[in-house]
Amino acid sequence: MDILTNYSLKKYNTFGIDASASRFIAVHSVTQLAEVLKEHHDEKLFILGGGSNMLLARYIDALVIHTDIKGKEVVWQNDETVHIKAMAGENWHEFVLYCIDNGYGGIENLSLIPGNVGTTPIQNIGAYGTEIKDTMVSCEAMDIATQETVTFTNADCEFGYRESVFKGKFKNKYVITSVTFGLTKTAHKINVSYGDIAAELVKHNIVTPTLKEVSNAITAIRQSKLPDPKELGNSGSFFKNPIITIEEFERIYLLHPTMPHYTLDDTYVKVPAGWLIEQAGFKGKRFGDAGVHAKQALVLVNYGNATSEELLSLARKIQETVFNTFGIKIEAEVNIV
Repeated sequence: MDILTNYSLKKYNTFGIDASASRFIAVHSVTQLAEVLKEHHDEKLFILGGGSNMLLARYIDALVIHTDIKGKEVVWQNDETVHIKAMAGENWHEFVLYCIDNGYGGIENLSLIPGNVGTTPIQNIGAYGTEIKDTMVSCEAMDIATQETVTFTNADCEFGYRESVFKGKFKNKYVITSVTFGLTKTAHKINVSYGDIAAELVKHNIVTPTLKEVSNAITAIRQSKLPDPKELGNSGSFFKNPIITIEEFERIYLLHPTMPHYTLDDTYVKVPAGWLIEQAGFKGKRFGDAGVHAKQALVLVNYGNATSEELLSLARKIQETVFNTFGIKIEAEVNIV
């Protein structure tokens, strides 16, 4: 395994930022990962997966380790349920389609989310009423300092809204090498109540959808709203949907009675960040090569040569304007490197 110097990371991040690493190495097995970590664990490291949920600086002064570990296998099953293990470097959407093709249900609502399997527990990715925490049984992660492989159960991950221990107390301490999911083989729990799924199914006269039909509907919805990173650099939703107290919501709602919202419990309400950003006047706006997508205000885009600094400046301008307009703080969902 050779370490490459001054290596371009442009094709390794979905924003298409023309970033570079002082040093770069790709690992293709858990054994190779252990070897690299053993030799370099006390150096400045940066772990790079699919590059789909981050905004890279233009220069990463560290050894960038690209985890390109592939493979998937059934590790346990009975007549109703299957546990399937996927290695960190597997493409997420391809894994979703693989599960659907084999009749395994539970992650179909997460279709077409960019990135690799290994990063899904870090962010607790979610869409259309489903999150990773709903199906993840466990994940294996390598301790960077000791190269010991540790198994984290679902509870160990302490999942929250786009949060986990890997973004908190264990940040930069582990490299996730595989994730195991518990999926259904029969009696699938089809969830089409969130967002536009039901309307999309009605368009095709589908009353009792299969796993594949749910996936197709979500794929069509996402493609209609979200740009393809291969054509227009982006990292999907840049901001989290803010969660505010009912008291805060009622106060703001009096001033903005058309504000959509989702009541979570007796204490909290979730407000769509995309709506807030659109109302603040940013949807479709372009500032040089950095901009806000015309069809989905949650998505910041790189029109060609935007720098990370320009995109971050735009993000901060959006946050400031939304707060001044609504009194609501919106936080970045992507990792700012």
